[in-house]
Amino acid sequence: MENTKHPFRYRPWLSTRGAASAAAETGGLRGVIAGGVAGGIEILITYPAEYVKTQLQLDDKSSNKKYNGFLDCVKKTLRARGFFGLYSGISILLYGAIPKSAIRFGSFETLKKYSLDSKGHLSHSNRLLCGMGTGVIEAFLVVIPKETIKVKFINDQSSSNPKFHGVFHGIKQIVRAEGIGGLYQGVLSTIIRQATNVSIRFYIMETLTDEYTGGNTALKTPKLITAAFGSIAGAVSALGNAPVDVVKTRMQGLEARKYKGNWDCIVKIWSQEGAKGFYKGSVPRLIRASVETSIIFVIYESLIQIMKDIFTNHAILFFIKDKASQICLHLGQ
Repeated sequence: MENTKHPFRYRPWLSTRGAASAAAETGGLRGVIAGGVAGGIEILITYPAEYVKTQLQLDDKSSNKKYNGFLDCVKKTLRARGFFGLYSGISILLYGAIPKSAIRFGSFETLKKYSLDSKGHLSHSNRLLCGMGTGVIEAFLVVIPKETIKVKFINDQSSSNPKFHGVFHGIKQIVRAEGIGGLYQGVLSTIIRQATNVSIRFYIMETLTDEYTGGNTALKTPKLITAAFGSIAGAVSALGNAPVDVVKTRMQGLEARKYKGNWDCIVKIWSQEGAKGFYKGSVPRLIRASVETSIIFVIYESLIQIMKDIFTNHAILFFIKDKASQICLHLGQ
């Protein structure tokens, strides 16, 4: 096995040649399944922080200000809608988890093939570039409509007179009122956010792991260390592009029409709310990003190992085949 620097034996963006690969070690389908399941579990755990973040970012001073910070938003939501009020709009993120994972891993693998050096390694600069390219691709295909629907749904459900009776009803109402373009708002800011998110997280995970292992491919990184590295990567990415995330949310909300574009949104936030306005919702976003990245890396590795054990254990395959044959014979009688 050639020299490889990475924390997991079965990470989706690293091949035996030292770079990203969902197919080389894990198999494309296994990578998609593991990534989707890990993403779904992560969303169930961290969504309340995402919900609060979105509420705080939509709560600008030009309208009636509703919340005085993170805890105030949580308290008022629990008081008005109960615990499950913190999960309003979660279904759209769950629906988008698997296709987002498939596109992310597949895109990074494809970009990686054209970025390896003569020794089969991915340089630091190419890690960033491949991450940015992956972020742009997933933004166009999945994240922009997913985020637009999520923001509009949360925005609607927090109003005094909600109009959306579920996610699919909300989508129908948005398309009826604004056309298909209503599902693709905040395009530029979302692309920038995804490109920076993906590139920062991949780069930091690679760098920290290289430092920890000293380039020793035989040394496995313990799950707790991997979780810690993931938490750091998530936190840095969340703080690094917080202003972009705020602009994205404003441009995707139900009141987005009051902005003439991204630049007008930036100017109005600066003039009405100051620099702090670009960091609204940073606390819940920081919490979610840290936990999210940590969970994704650890659960992904565990699921890939479980699936590998199942598919390489011939006894299990023979057992399944035998049972399937018995069922077919029974049905044929």
